[in-house]
Amino acid sequence: MFFHNSYFTTHFGNLFFCSKISVFSLFDHQKSPFRYTQISNYVNVYMKWKKDPFFDSILHIHKSAELKPIIQLKNFIVNYPNGCIPISSVSKRGLEFDISIRVARFLRQYPSVFEEFRGEHNLPWFRLTPEAAEIDREEKRVLEECKEDLKDRLKRFVLMSKDKVLPLKIIKGMAWYLGLPERFLDDSKGDLLDESFRFVDMEDGLKGLTVESNGEKVLSTMQRNAIKNGVYFGGTLEGIEFPLFPSKGLRLRRKIESWLNEFQKLPYVSPYEDFWHLDPDSDFAEKRVVGILHELLSLFVEHSAERKKLLCLKKYFGLPQKVHKAFERHPHMFYLSFKNKTCTAILKEAYCGNSSIEKHPMLVVRKKYIRLVKESDQILKNRKINNRFIKHEKLEKGSDIDAKSDDRTDIQAQEVSKSFR
Repeated sequence: MFFHNSYFTTHFGNLFFCSKISVFSLFDHQKSPFRYTQISNYVNVYMKWKKDPFFDSILHIHKSAELKPIIQLKNFIVNYPNGCIPISSVSKRGLEFDISIRVARFLRQYPSVFEEFRGEHNLPWFRLTPEAAEIDREEKRVLEECKEDLKDRLKRFVLMSKDKVLPLKIIKGMAWYLGLPERFLDDSKGDLLDESFRFVDMEDGLKGLTVESNGEKVLSTMQRNAIKNGVYFGGTLEGIEFPLFPSKGLRLRRKIESWLNEFQKLPYVSPYEDFWHLDPDSDFAEKRVVGILHELLSLFVEHSAERKKLLCLKKYFGLPQKVHKAFERHPHMFYLSFKNKTCTAILKEAYCGNSSIEKHPMLVVRKKYIRLVKESDQILKNRKINNRFIKHEKLEKGSDIDAKSDDRTDIQAQEVSKSFR
């Protein structure tokens, strides 16, 4: 089957087309080889960014970065003897928890989560509030009940890499997005890291984690959904198209829209398959890049991630140097939010209509933490008002005392003057 575009070069606004044609073979593991024509219909596609208030207002996405150090401190307190800590145990560990201010000040910013009390030598100690402790227990239940789901997400994350192995530092760096428990790599019971996982030595002295797939074919989220919808039956990958969700008021120029339509018609490229046969400058290579980004965001808790974090995966996932431009070229699939002075990539499909993206089991728990954290603002506001009221009362009492003192002084002065008469 051939996908053929005539050779042409044209400049249209910010879109520059340059068709490039080369022939290669795509090998499906279940079918005999068949031939495609690799086509590159663009050199650089730039699409003007348009703000979408809906995606900018999803609270659990934009509070995720704030929540992370809170959860880390919560875990530290829970694992401490008696479930409470002296401030001295964390005061010099701000960098470890990714906290840029004094840790004591940080803890006091969230009175709905952390309760302060005076301990030994009248020093400040902290423990969880009853509400935070209850959510922590629920979190532990979810982690226990959803071990298989978390294990599957970790496996797919590793198997997406080009060599089916990832450095431990990369996995640790993405653990928050994958919803993995904090010390999952120290899993001595084998609850999460079973016999299919294996620690290996990598180049540059790095320790890595690999997965034994035993020849089993891994299906992506796109393939699983295509099977549910009766579009894919385990054979060729034609007919699997990325779901598109245009933002309100976002209109693409005709030639950009035409390119996207042709791009959709190309066979889907699974992020778990070898990609050595793909011309890096072709639309097929772009199809793979978009497939990887879609699959990654599908695995994550909020179906979103800071763009700079995703760029750290380029080397190990065989992504092009300018992979960030894929988000710009596909605004119907991804939304880039610039809230909180950072760029967050969001998978639109997860938040539009009857989404077929499977919800992460940890999402419900994180939403509860965020609602609890939000209560801190009201608590601090009430404290401020109460402090002002108390201060005002003290001032009034002070003025009354001064007035009475002045009255006594006047009386004494009158009595003294009478005695001299």
